[in-house]
Amino acid sequence: QLQLVESGGGLVQPGGSLRLSCAISGIQIHYYAIGWFRQGSGKEREGVSCLSAGDESRFYEDSVKGRFAISRDNVKNVVYLQMNSLKPEDTAVYYCAAYDSQAMCALGRGSWKYYNFWGQGTQVTVSS
Repeated sequence: QLQLVESGGGLVQPGGSLRLSCAISGIQIHYYAIGWFRQGSGKEREGVSCLSAGDESRFYEDSVKGRFAISRDNVKNVVYLQMNSLKPEDTAVYYCAAYDSQAMCALGRGSWKYYNFWGQGTQVTVSS
């Protein structure tokens, strides 16, 4: 059975760093597009970053470019989101998600509809 379990969230000061992990069981992640999404209080869910299965191309939402980095470990079946230079506006529940596709991963408005497997989320709070 496919499961995604996020970890690594917490409270961090502005300018700090966190690394989120998404441990995936039940699939081989290199066959799946993997995305990181977030949802702040009273806000719509938005895509943060995604990693394609085939060519491992990576994409980022504009506000996190240069600060966040997505990666995966095919042996451990874990996907990471390294988050640096965190800002208060990064505060949200972060989710990892997956869908079976060798095409370019989906990111952008409404892209969450492509992803049919989701984790339970991990809270990230950026505050002094």
